[in-house]
Amino acid sequence: MYKIIQTTGGVCASQGFYADGISAGLKKDNALDMAFIYSENECEIASVFTTNKMYAAPIKHFRAKGDFKTNFVLINSKNANAMTGQAGLEDIDEILSNCSNVTNPIMSSTGVIGVRLPKEKLIDGMKKFDFSKREASKASKAIMTTDSFSKEIALNIKLDDGSSFSIGAMAKGAGMINPAMATMLCFITTDANVSKQEMQEILDEVTKTTFNAISVDGDTSTNDTVLLLSNSKSGAYERESFKEALFKVMHFLALEMVRDGEGATKLVTYKISGAKDDREAEIVAKTLSDSLLVKTALYGEDPNWGRIASTVGASGVEAYEEKLKISFDNYCVYDRGVLNFDEEMEKKCAIVMGHKKFTISCDLGVGEGSFKSYGCDLGHEYVNINADYRT
Repeated sequence: MYKIIQTTGGVCASQGFYADGISAGLKKDNALDMAFIYSENECEIASVFTTNKMYAAPIKHFRAKGDFKTNFVLINSKNANAMTGQAGLEDIDEILSNCSNVTNPIMSSTGVIGVRLPKEKLIDGMKKFDFSKREASKASKAIMTTDSFSKEIALNIKLDDGSSFSIGAMAKGAGMINPAMATMLCFITTDANVSKQEMQEILDEVTKTTFNAISVDGDTSTNDTVLLLSNSKSGAYERESFKEALFKVMHFLALEMVRDGEGATKLVTYKISGAKDDREAEIVAKTLSDSLLVKTALYGEDPNWGRIASTVGASGVEAYEEKLKISFDNYCVYDRGVLNFDEEMEKKCAIVMGHKKFTISCDLGVGEGSFKSYGCDLGHEYVNINADYRT
């Protein structure tokens, strides 16, 4: 057996990792806007990127490297370096050429699309970096865009033989969140002695039920990135415990993104069961978490279960009116053709929808497939934030 213990330190919790956030003048009022992650040892890298065909220059730059190790990641907010063509790639090369004492540096960016990077500010900003700093919280703040709070977590995993390893992470994301490798940046560090192949396999699997199971507004970004870096410094590893700990880290950060959805007031779990198979359950769950009609009903705390039923039917999976069951938390409003939605039940469900967290369950009554997705409501503040995003 093993024990997973929550600890502190974010991306610096793992042995041999350092991080900090500084102000390079990209944001107003001297706000933190540029960060780094540095490792004493070179790291194996596992990665997952956006499914958006217009993926940004940092992702193109990473993919062009092929198979490589690194010990340095440079991250900037405010500017996505997306839709910038060959010039965007050349800008990355010029900026990273100013990194000293690092191996195969990586760059990751988030912010406005279609604007060249302010190279001089970033190059000057790197002169402020101190690779002995363990300021994970500052780094997590520096990568924020429309986030209202920073997102970080760290776990220590103690194995039966007395050895241990750690996993630490930070992420940003609040808008343009869609379950197709949700719009976000996430950087995960570990000192586990895990192979690149096994690390990639586990990351791909865990992504399906974490970052690929959340939605704020149904839009998929150009810059979605998850990087998992392992420097093997602890010498310890065990697959089952590593996978469980990685799931805990990514699941926590995924829900934090939904909780911080632009203008969001509610975190909703869509629990689908009884589908023909798991894939059809996933389709229903994600269709519900993406639906604007459902999201606006959530915001208005209106238990309009007809929108749920309609969205299930529109998802295209095998579903039947006489087999469907819909519940708000423990209150069943529609039970395989029987209406349970009287005035009293409506009041109970409205109270449920007034909570900050609740679950909408749909049993399709067709098979054994199941899946959970996570979403939030959509209200006036989302429009306000995104109407003024560039300015």
